[in-house]
Amino acid sequence: MLNAKPMRALGAMSGTSLDGVDAAVVETDGERIYGFGDSLYRPYSAQEQTVLSAALGRWPGEDVDEALRVVQTAHIEALAGFHGVDLVGFHGQTLAHEPQGRGTHQMGDGDALAQALGVPVVWDFRSADIRFGGEGAPLAPFYHFACAQWIGAEAPLAFLNLGGVGNLTWVDPRKATPDEAGALLAFDTGPANAPINDVMLERRGEPFDRDGALARKGTVAQGALELFLDEPYFLKMPPKSLDRDAFKDMIGLVGELDHADAVATLTGMSAAAVLRGMEHCPEPPARLLVTGGGRKNPVLMEMLRVALECPVEPVEAVGLDGDMLEAQAFAHLAVRVARGLPTSCPGTTGVRAGVSGGTISRPDQETPASGGRA
Repeated sequence: MLNAKPMRALGAMSGTSLDGVDAAVVETDGERIYGFGDSLYRPYSAQEQTVLSAALGRWPGEDVDEALRVVQTAHIEALAGFHGVDLVGFHGQTLAHEPQGRGTHQMGDGDALAQALGVPVVWDFRSADIRFGGEGAPLAPFYHFACAQWIGAEAPLAFLNLGGVGNLTWVDPRKATPDEAGALLAFDTGPANAPINDVMLERRGEPFDRDGALARKGTVAQGALELFLDEPYFLKMPPKSLDRDAFKDMIGLVGELDHADAVATLTGMSAAAVLRGMEHCPEPPARLLVTGGGRKNPVLMEMLRVALECPVEPVEAVGLDGDMLEAQAFAHLAVRVARGLPTSCPGTTGVRAGVSGGTISRPDQETPASGGRA
């Protein structure tokens, strides 16, 4: 276990939107945030996105070698330029997530990454949580708790990440630690950007609906929205989590709509999923802070503002970086793993008790012949 002193930790996150690798430095002891360092975004090329998209849903051994090369190359390129780093938190690229089935698969080889960077690497964050009965996701809530303390929050608030999938963290900053009973409640709300991006790419050849421009031209199809909200997932009590394509059938609900109406309806579905999720909060949050790419979609943000009674703001309103928050989270979690502190608890993933997930690879360890781990 490391001493409880601040470390310069570098986190790397490649989300289900398949857009690229975020990398960011946080100064933290795994409990408190002391400062923020440099950050970098390394986008995936169109060819790399094609390779990763084709690998979605696959498990180790199921022809994932090409996807592994993409993930490793992108991360080495993104992380090699950082200096003076004590530890790396490497999330990898999620290809499949079945917490009640085969487990979870974050593509990436932390052993090889440690050798390439010459720095200890913490990776495979989710598997231990699933082994102990958890959903394995979401894992950012412990960092959200630290963020709430860093901004000096005094009343319960919520963080909403709008990535490929949406996830919500309700935080009570009056609690002493994130694993204290009642400190956190977290879960996936439903699809967020992934179906919008998929339809934009299929119909328009564009990776996403920039500034919500196409959604703004369309009208939400109420019938399709109601069918979407009939999904049993929304009645399930949290904690709960989703795979990126768990709601893939929702695209069929907009199949006969024109481009603008289809994207408007998918945007409305993403917002409606969040609204259903907010109903699970133990008490109404004083504010909702939004991170992830979805916060840059003014149509989606306006839908949330109109429907919710609390202020809805991007995390930049409190001095945080919404592009890098997830990468920072895995830097923070890496330090917690190194210190033997829990990274998830019953309120965040449904795990039976607090568990410290993650494997630590050191650069002096022998690199295995093949990589990739569930």
